[in-house]
Amino acid sequence: MNKYKELKIWEKSMILVEEVYQLMRKLPSDEKFGLISQIKGSSISIPSNIAEGAGRNSKKEFAHFLNIANGSTTELETQLILSVNLKFLLETDINNALALCKEIKNMNYALQKSLK
Repeated sequence: MNKYKELKIWEKSMILVEEVYQLMRKLPSDEKFGLISQIKGSSISIPSNIAEGAGRNSKKEFAHFLNIANGSTTELETQLILSVNLKFLLETDINNALALCKEIKNMNYALQKSLK
C-alpha cells in the first residue's frame, strides 16, 4: 500500500497544489497569513493525506485518510470560491483548480469504494 507515488489521485493532487500556488501569486500580500495560508494548507493537505493513508497498514486506515483528503478538497473549493467573492480572483482564474478538485473527489470516492 505504500506505493502512493503510483496513484493517479496523488499525481492529480500534486498538480492541483502547483496550480494553487500559481493562483496565490495573484492575491494581495496582506492576505499572506490569512486566505493564502489557508488555501495553500488545504491544497497541501490533499496529497499529504493520500500519501499518509497509503503508508498505513490497513485499508480501513487508508480510507480514513482519503476521507480527510476529501474534506480538504471541499475546503479548498470553498476557499477558492471565497477568493472570487472577495474579488481577489476571477471565476476564470479558478476554473481549472475547481475542475481538478472535482476530478480528485470523484477519484477519491472510487478509490474508497474499491477499498471496501
